[in-house]
Amino acid sequence: MPFSGTLVVVSNSHAQPVLRTADLSEGLRTVERLLGIADLGDLEVDFDVRISSTRSLSAVLAVLPDAEWWAEGGKGGSSERRNDPSAFLPVWLRRWAGAPEMVETFLRAVGDSPATVRWDFNAWPEAPEVGLGAGGARGAFVTLCVHARDLYLEEPAADHTVFVHVKQIEAERAPWLAAQVGLRVIGGLVMAPY
Repeated sequence: MPFSGTLVVVSNSHAQPVLRTADLSEGLRTVERLLGIADLGDLEVDFDVRISSTRSLSAVLAVLPDAEWWAEGGKGGSSERRNDPSAFLPVWLRRWAGAPEMVETFLRAVGDSPATVRWDFNAWPEAPEVGLGAGGARGAFVTLCVHARDLYLEEPAADHTVFVHVKQIEAERAPWLAAQVGLRVIGGLVMAPY
């Protein structure tokens, strides 16, 4: 019997780093400049953090009490199972669709834990110089990685990295976006975790 439903294809965005800095304030200012050229309709923020200490865990849970969490390395503990996360450190915490006003409080709470903040919005502007219309739907994000060099939080670092996300088929938009805020891409295009 042939398929008669609606097929929805969801793909991950691709991201390219545009700034690496030891100054978290500079990273946040760069994010603000990038958001300044975006269509910020439906703006929301996603938070991810890998936590190894009970102090950071308590601070982050105070900011994101409804965050999902799961134990690292297949230990089995998770928010879904209603376990105590402090018994399963290190753990990963994630909170989707948060308010932008939560960002600075979250960043203070994570301390030196590797974390990402991803701003999700309607669209990037048209980029006529590279032949692209407005870009959105799975390709309009900015991520700030703190204490990590990568979106997967696998490469701890003392500095912070800002990534712009685009659709893979619109890869030329990333250098264009960087140029709009006086920067350039500083690494390759990588598939984002979500």
